[in-house]
Amino acid sequence: MTLSSWLDALGRRLPLAVACAWWVAAPAGQAQSLDTVNRIAGTGTISLGHRESSVPFSYYDSRKQVIGYSHDLMLRVVDSIKSELKLPAVTIRLVPVTSQNRISLVQNGAVDLECGSTTHNRARAQQVAFSNSIFVISVRMMTAVDSGIKDFGDLPGRKVVVTAATTSERLLRTFNERQGGRITIVLAKDHSDAFQRLESRDVDAFVIDDALLFGERAKAQRPEDWTVVGTPMSSEVYGCMMRREDTLLKAMVDRALERLMTSGEAMKIYEKWFQQPIPPKGLNLNWPPSAALLQLYKQPNDRPND
Repeated sequence: MTLSSWLDALGRRLPLAVACAWWVAAPAGQAQSLDTVNRIAGTGTISLGHRESSVPFSYYDSRKQVIGYSHDLMLRVVDSIKSELKLPAVTIRLVPVTSQNRISLVQNGAVDLECGSTTHNRARAQQVAFSNSIFVISVRMMTAVDSGIKDFGDLPGRKVVVTAATTSERLLRTFNERQGGRITIVLAKDHSDAFQRLESRDVDAFVIDDALLFGERAKAQRPEDWTVVGTPMSSEVYGCMMRREDTLLKAMVDRALERLMTSGEAMKIYEKWFQQPIPPKGLNLNWPPSAALLQLYKQPNDRPND
């Protein structure tokens, strides 16, 4: 089949420049990459995976509207995809995901693009593709100001909650093994559930990414009662997930994120969610960007940080 007849077979739903780029660059066996972008172009619809309680990245406000730093970035990415495909409009289908099901929902096609608070590491990269990184975090813990807990070495003999199926759970279990299994680990279904257990004093500490801890603290009845402590267990990066075969979609997403970061638009989005009052209570996380995040904005990349 010639390139011309191949394009005709697509029904001219995919713009010529985009289709040619895929034809040249995509290895054999990656037809799914074409199928996803071609479907978006043909239907004008994209399915976006979001979190329900990952404050301030992707979560519901009081009206159950999806908001957050990651969600804002994702909406800008969709605008860029719409422009590249020369679509008059794009219908966004929002799909709530959890730590437990987010990868499978991307793999089975229920979600085209997931952007919330998902750590990009080498193990997950064997299952899905990741965009350019969108954030840099450290794994720490939150505890009551009067708990006497200052660092991870204070946890043996205590009850500690962590969100199930996260990299933080794996890190905490590894740490607990080195401590002789003396930490009682409690698994929560999501970050909100984990903090509720902490706030009700059912557990002594909550281990997860530092940005998420500050987000949960902002939702507390008395934020001043809680403090984020501990030498970071690890430094990790967040990325947006797609199917591994979606090389063309990944290229579009990466281009859009690079423009947002290098133009300064991503920094404006960061300031909105980390340095200004945010829902639900109008509290300000008051968290300046880290040196690592500023470097990421300067030189975007899709490298995992294991």
